[in-house]
Amino acid sequence: MAAATPGSALEAVDLVKTYSQGRGKPALRALDGLTFRAEAGTVFGLLGPNGAGKSTTVKILSTLSHPDSGDAFVAGIDVRRHPEQVRRAIGFVAQKQVSDPMDTGIENLVLAGQLQGMGTKAAHTRADELLDRFSLTTAATRQVKTYSGGMARKLDVAIGLMHSPEVLFLDEPTTGLDPEARAEMWAEIERMSRSDRMTVLLTTHYLEEADRLADRLAIVAHGRIVAEGTPEQLKSGLRGDAVVLELRDSEALTDALAAIGRVPELREVTVEAGRIVRARADDGGAALPLALAVLDAEGLRVASATVARPSLDDVYLAHTGHSFAAAQDRFARRATDAATSLETSAS
Repeated sequence: MAAATPGSALEAVDLVKTYSQGRGKPALRALDGLTFRAEAGTVFGLLGPNGAGKSTTVKILSTLSHPDSGDAFVAGIDVRRHPEQVRRAIGFVAQKQVSDPMDTGIENLVLAGQLQGMGTKAAHTRADELLDRFSLTTAATRQVKTYSGGMARKLDVAIGLMHSPEVLFLDEPTTGLDPEARAEMWAEIERMSRSDRMTVLLTTHYLEEADRLADRLAIVAHGRIVAEGTPEQLKSGLRGDAVVLELRDSEALTDALAAIGRVPELREVTVEAGRIVRARADDGGAALPLALAVLDAEGLRVASATVARPSLDDVYLAHTGHSFAAAQDRFARRATDAATSLETSAS
């Protein structure tokens, strides 16, 4: 059996996980040999669209699920051999609200502390610290059902921090938050690793969030890590600029691709949503006018044209062949189709 790598706070080695989809349907492989390692005191981000395997990974590392094969370690502890030790070392903030809406904020926190073995006095002291830290002191005695979405989310994170864990799992922590609440949550996550020296595993499908918060980042697609490094390393690994052209008429796509093919400065040409053409160029500022000129010569109209330095979306595109937004759309369509199929079967 594998052993944890010295100095690592989180480690996944060749994790495989499949789910049954029902009689007559092939099993769904949520994880397909997923491997990564995170050092102590850092924010490690798992970036991927919905359905990529992020939440399954978190469930395995936090002992909520078992892999079909592979090894996982948290704070140097084997997840499968010593799950009870892992649970004492971690805090877990799920996607959905975990606090009881009928209890007050302080009641939720004290209960969480007691469930972790804290005495009543120690739990109250820690709860007061966290209420102050998350600017929830004035709402401490209010029922959580009266909280705003941002307040409830901060309380969920405070619950995960009650017993001062070595590792904190944040599964899509800012989904559904407004921009102000999201910015506050980002600031708190940065504080956890910078000041508290806590290891944070952050799963997200927000490109900007991963770019801002992660010390190191792994991009997940179809249950595998397709790219890993610091956000800057991943972006700088793509040579040149991104050139994006949106056509006015999707029916002109074939002619547009033929025309753009005559611009040698452009490479790695891909198509998205039927009328958006993406390409890379060593000098996007010089290549864009050439592309517009050949399209204009063919009478092909362009709705918009942009040049930008490489982004995480470009990294995802380079490693998977499609953009992040396109992957999200495909997952949403599959989920809708599955729900429709279930409704049809039920009726």
